[in-house]
Amino acid sequence: MSSENLPRISGQPSRKPRVAVVFGGRSSEHGISVVTAGAVLRAIDRTKYEVLPIGITQDGRWALTTDDPERMAIADRRTPSVDELAESSDGAVVLPVDPADREVVYSEPGAVPKALGEVDIVFPLLHGPYGEDGTLQGLLELSGVPYVGSGVLASAVGQDKEYMKRVFTSFGLDVGPYLVIRPREWQREESAVRKRIVDFAGEHGWSLFVKPARAGSSIGITKVDDLSGLDEAIAEAQRHDPKILVEAALRGREIECGVLEFEDGPRASVPAEIPPPQAHAYYDFEAKYIDSTPGLVPAPLTAEETADVQRLAVAAFEAASCEGLVRADFFLTESGTFVINEINTMPGFTPISMYPQMWQASGVSYGELVDRLIQAALNRPTGLR
Repeated sequence: MSSENLPRISGQPSRKPRVAVVFGGRSSEHGISVVTAGAVLRAIDRTKYEVLPIGITQDGRWALTTDDPERMAIADRRTPSVDELAESSDGAVVLPVDPADREVVYSEPGAVPKALGEVDIVFPLLHGPYGEDGTLQGLLELSGVPYVGSGVLASAVGQDKEYMKRVFTSFGLDVGPYLVIRPREWQREESAVRKRIVDFAGEHGWSLFVKPARAGSSIGITKVDDLSGLDEAIAEAQRHDPKILVEAALRGREIECGVLEFEDGPRASVPAEIPPPQAHAYYDFEAKYIDSTPGLVPAPLTAEETADVQRLAVAAFEAASCEGLVRADFFLTESGTFVINEINTMPGFTPISMYPQMWQASGVSYGELVDRLIQAALNRPTGLR
């Protein structure tokens, strides 16, 4: 699209707040981020907000994209990409770096940069590294642009499963047994690390889950039932992150709970249960997004169990200093104890994702959920808080 034809918003005080929906990114969750953005773009109330869709390609270019949610859905078991949606193959969007200036600029080679107008808020819908991990949040803090969701620290903690578990433990939340394998350990002491894992399995039993420490959407995770599959599982996890976790399999039910920030503080949704998928060894990427294994909403729990997991979800939200929204994932063990597995500071946000479904069952529609998050971010003070 030529820069002369790009949209511009007037600087008049009466204009609607302008929301930059940022999605895609450099992580392995790029495609799911695009799908999430399509759902949010469809839901944003255009009578209340102007919208500027900005996609980040897998090589890191910020592109102006189509505002057509239909092109941002999973089709033929395949997720879309920003490159397919970009209005230009080489044009780039530049956010402001001066807190006193929120003007967004679009440039193309050989053309005069074009001002697109001011952005009032960013809705970052990136999953994984380079977006959900505090990096984008840090850029927005430097720019002085308000944004939806958690800040730098909570986003970083929520992305790194090792430090997430350390934070939870320090606040008295139960986590399952795990090992951390750092890249230098594996490079220098491979035999010793393998022995540690075997000893860990001897203590807690096979199966083990080997996973990237800083990834999501079940990408890079392998269920290992014996020693023969260990090296291949480690190699797969390290394709996504040089630091990996080895977790003992917990026997129990998978329970999720959404947390949303209201004016009087965070509240928990009704919980949901993820039943074991019939065609998959566990709740992996294909079970989540391609085959869309349905969850049970609300989860068939007792009133006491429901209250307990809601309390723990809010406690996890507070422990990591989260803002806006979180999905907290638990195991309800055979002994009747809830063990927290992880939190997601920007969970999957399509209408069939568990987070919106849990809030729908709690009386907050998808459109209301999107609007509440935008309004909360617009009203939140910038800077340290």
